[in-house]
Amino acid sequence: MKGHIARKRFGQNFLVAPGIIGAIVSALNPARTDTVVEIGPGLGALTEPLLERLDHLHVVEIDRDLIARLQQRHAPQHLSIHAGDALGFDFASIGSDLRLIGNLPYNISTPLLFHLASYGQQVRDMHFMLQKEVVERMVAEPGCADYGRLSVMLQYRFWLEWLIDVPPDSFDPPPKVDSAVVRLIPKAPDLLTARDAGRFAHIVQSAFAQRRKMLRNNLKGILDDAGFAALGIAPTLRPEDLPLEDYVRIANYCSAPASR
Repeated sequence: MKGHIARKRFGQNFLVAPGIIGAIVSALNPARTDTVVEIGPGLGALTEPLLERLDHLHVVEIDRDLIARLQQRHAPQHLSIHAGDALGFDFASIGSDLRLIGNLPYNISTPLLFHLASYGQQVRDMHFMLQKEVVERMVAEPGCADYGRLSVMLQYRFWLEWLIDVPPDSFDPPPKVDSAVVRLIPKAPDLLTARDAGRFAHIVQSAFAQRRKMLRNNLKGILDDAGFAALGIAPTLRPEDLPLEDYVRIANYCSAPASR
């Protein structure tokens, strides 16, 4: 990491453990012609081994100094650099059947995951390094404290698989938290059964707005007691007790003309 000081505002912690790097690239297992997009290439820990296995690689990077380093090291015919913030980047502009990979900045990981979820139909899979706590929330099941809005929204759109645990000393500088690598595979469109995706998202957000309150209170003005009864859902449940399928059922009930 000579010549570059990690910047806190960009959430930079550079992966330096060869074994972890190899495991992540092996998990992706790219074919030479795959369209791979690396988010936050940093000093190239994943970039270099990816380029050894790909004809061409796309990267999205916000740090101008790191962009300059990448430009000096790699010719445009092998590496396309998209300068800017991944939170505002249009991944569909690169194409379809994308394979996303990256050590995501932990300070923006949750909003970035929501942004990336909107590109599910352009993506084949995603492999991300994240704060372990975030991965725990992503894969959490109903009834546990980690289960929340992030769990429901990502599990609705993706199949999730926890792949690798990563200790702090795998980075320079070491973060103060443990990390993990997770795989996200978009579900087929026919499995996305919410009639109105926007309404579904609004209901999930409203349900988890105040975790300690009952669904009856959090969904006040959205679903009344008659609606809960019609769906066979106890209005006294707390949001973390309700499985994904029931959130979809509530959304579809509220989207039906008869429910208005």
